[in-house]
Amino acid sequence: MLLLKVSGIRRQEGNDFVLHDVGFAQQHLQKIAIAGASGSGKSTLLKIIAGLLQADEGEVWFENEKVKGPYEKLIPGHPGVAYLSQHFELRNNYRVEEMLSYANTLPQGEAEILYEVCRIGHLLKRRTDALSGGEKQRIALAGLLTASPRLLLLDEPFSNLDLIHKNILKSVIRDIGERLNITCTLVSHDPGDTLPWADEIFIMKDGQIIQKGAPAEIYQRPVSEYAAALFGKFNMLSQTQAKILFNLDEAEKNEKNVFIRPGHFKIVEEGERSLKGKVNAVYFLGGYYEIEIMLSENKITANTEDHPPSVGDSVYVSLDTRAIWYV
Repeated sequence: MLLLKVSGIRRQEGNDFVLHDVGFAQQHLQKIAIAGASGSGKSTLLKIIAGLLQADEGEVWFENEKVKGPYEKLIPGHPGVAYLSQHFELRNNYRVEEMLSYANTLPQGEAEILYEVCRIGHLLKRRTDALSGGEKQRIALAGLLTASPRLLLLDEPFSNLDLIHKNILKSVIRDIGERLNITCTLVSHDPGDTLPWADEIFIMKDGQIIQKGAPAEIYQRPVSEYAAALFGKFNMLSQTQAKILFNLDEAEKNEKNVFIRPGHFKIVEEGERSLKGKVNAVYFLGGYYEIEIMLSENKITANTEDHPPSVGDSVYVSLDTRAIWYV
């Protein structure tokens, strides 16, 4: 079921377009993540969808009703759409339960489920000025959800959170969709926030959506080096390098650079389909090691979960040519 339709959105500030002809559709319970560098237009787009900012051109339709901007109505915002800013604020010196009661329209049983989902049941008696940043954020989120929105827009919700509170909030956002039946759209810089969660990812650059796709497609088949860099490290070989190093004749036919994520290189025993290199650096990243390897005059990055070689060691590297992409 179509929940949201965004068509031809443009917004200009001075001589520059903040948003330029942005459009997409979102189905009920479809999880959409938006990625892009700072200044690419992500937050502006969310605010326009929420009815908090006026577009110069274009339309937003939510549940077949046009979303009006602040120039078109007295009180900005649209019923059924909630927007959580990364700069949220709570009233000081209030008990949490007291503050939440002002906006709460839910029966007691539903409110308790909401507080459980947001992991704040144990905080209701606390005062708002005695909470951590992560606790305050979940309370601000609960305050929005007491109005029973059908679409929740989350603008960089994980910024400035430590790992413990970040993981709690990830669980909360997952439960908001699964238990409360609320559709979510999320903006984040961190691929660890978006790749495991989203059904579809949009990449924005200079006020435009330059790529849409499933997380695996976005990660493995980016449209540009900009899109690739948003989701982690990558190797980029020229046509000549790819042909010399790995005999990839297909690179010359495509007339593009060869794109390879570090996980697609493997450290192997010497063999016909391997290339000798020298280990330049080794980094431990928790569940795996990141290895910098010099191949001839080219430096590549490979990942391994096995015991890593040492700096200065000679190693042999192979490549699954089915995993390469041309950019």
